[in-house]
Amino acid sequence: MNKKQLILVDEKDNFLGKYASKSRCHCGDGLHHRAFTILILNQKDEVLLQKRKHKLWDGFWDLTNSHPFHQGDIDETYEEAVSRCLENEWGVIFPVKKLFDFNYFAKYGDFCENEFCVCFSGEYNGEVFPNPKIIYKYKWIPLKKLFLNIKTKPNLYTPWAKIALEKYEERFF
Repeated sequence: MNKKQLILVDEKDNFLGKYASKSRCHCGDGLHHRAFTILILNQKDEVLLQKRKHKLWDGFWDLTNSHPFHQGDIDETYEEAVSRCLENEWGVIFPVKKLFDFNYFAKYGDFCENEFCVCFSGEYNGEVFPNPKIIYKYKWIPLKKLFLNIKTKPNLYTPWAKIALEKYEERFF
């Protein structure tokens, strides 16, 4: 059985010709790899947030996110990974568009995040079906209220959610 591995890249998302396990990428100072986050908005200008079962970031509000995987001889594209993630975590698929990307590093005890992250966005107005193996709480929150919460209570959010939302506010508001 071929295990899923993460795709190692430089600060400009150039493939380094290497792959590594999730655990190797997220321990110590980690290995720089591809990741993505999805800003899911509805027509009321609300954002879908989640609390996910996560070794490092359990209890923090988060945007939907994951990694493109390498499995066998295939590297998943960002778009393929986003579709997989939306279907697996929410039971839905809808069109998204790439907004921007950023690098970040966040240390949490002996673990870390060391990622090149692409931020996608899409509008979804239907019912969601959160996967209980991943998500244990979710809510829709007005975008402007979320911007304020990030500034006043930043410790409630994952590092990449804060960065993505700050960049989104800078570029689109």
